Amino acid sequence: MSTPIIHLAKIGQLDLLQRFFGTIIVPQMVWKECTSHGERRPEIENILAADWIKVVKINDRIVTLLRHDLDHGEAEAIALAMERKASLLLLDDSDAREKARLYHLPITGTVGLLLRAYREGLVASLGETLDQLESSGFRLHTKLKEKLLKEAGEI
Repeated sequence: MSTPIIHLAKIGQLDLLQRFFGTIIVPQMVWKECTSHGERRPEIENILAADWIKVVKINDRIVTLLRHDLDHGEAEAIALAMERKASLLLLDDSDAREKARLYHLPITGTVGLLLRAYREGLVASLGETLDQLESSGFRLHTKLKEKLLKEAGEI
């Protein structure tokens, strides 16, 4: 859950989360992962300034069970989605997405949000936006990128 927040902030698209969902709720570990790597960096300052991101504590027993397969932030994100019966869980990591599907949790990721933003006219070019995302350090499989650009009519 931290990867989408961080990378959206890096490419100047963090506000898409607020636009699409209003307030978002994140567990404490995700917040820590999003904000603990250098408060002077612009993306972290943007995350810290996002008063529509609410941090909550979650049930440690569920997290303990999930920690066998996932990192702490992803385990907390899935546990929070289960506890709150979330309408959508934001995950990019494939192992975390697989685990979330086992619990029948609705998921999307950074690329899914950007595709939605493109379809709604909130970003002018999906290709340029995906290029920015990759430049921010986000790993995007070439075949997936090609598929998305074909769907968007950009290739």
